Amino acid sequence: TIILHASPEAAVGGPLALVRNGDMITLNAPERSLRLEVSEDELDRRRAELPAAMGTSGMRGYLRMFHDHVTQADSGCDFDFLTAEKTGRKTP
Repeated sequence: TIILHASPEAAVGGPLALVRNGDMITLNAPERSLRLEVSEDELDRRRAELPAAMGTSGMRGYLRMFHDHVTQADSGCDFDFLTAEKTGRKTP
């Protein structure tokens, strides 16, 4: 089994931000689960060490539009305003 992508992204504080080299991860394909085998105390310690999220006040142009409107990979990495729900178009 190959894991191609997990989200949300580590860069925005998603669970991948807490994974370290050497961590054990359990994958159960039939149950569709992926579990990081690290104690909650250790995960809390790692969360406390994460850098503060980058603010958006200085963002302009495409970077701001990307930040505000591009969906996560599991939702297609597309602009949220181009989804079928927003445009009224049917998906193929």
